[in-house]
Amino acid sequence: MAWDEWNQLKAEASGASSTRMQLNRVPDEQDGKSLSTNSQGDLKVVNEHLAKIGDHAFGLYNRLWREGRVAEATTDSAASDLSGQGFDLGGALSHVSIRWASALADLMDACAHISNHMDYTKNAHAGDEIFIERRMSGIATLDAGFDERASEPGKPNGVYGEKEDKGDKKDGK
Repeated sequence: MAWDEWNQLKAEASGASSTRMQLNRVPDEQDGKSLSTNSQGDLKVVNEHLAKIGDHAFGLYNRLWREGRVAEATTDSAASDLSGQGFDLGGALSHVSIRWASALADLMDACAHISNHMDYTKNAHAGDEIFIERRMSGIATLDAGFDERASEPGKPNGVYGEKEDKGDKKDGK
């Protein structure tokens, strides 16, 4: 490859259409359509969605408790009756019943875990919001105290309120 050709390829590569790496970002628009669901890029937790998921998990837990155990009791009864009559099928049915009870317990535990986790998450996010609001309001107040635009230079900043002169208020006078 000739030296001139190499310089030409380098010049083309460094042109205006060079590709650059983007990290942690989705392009804002593609073919005139926004790809981002939230233009601010903030994490948004909707408590109603968390509550709905938790309610469904709790409802499923209650249905499994009512209806899943009925099948277990019926199967146990049939297994015991068949075993008492000398059928080998009774033992197999008893094994199925034990496996059913184990699977049912696992599924109920998972539903309870989901329901409890949604309640916890909802409360944790509410606490995080309060914490962030307090921090941000404190920063805004502090920032306003240093901002010369809050009051004229050389005059007290009104953000902090009026100072009370403690020397003139002795003995309630």
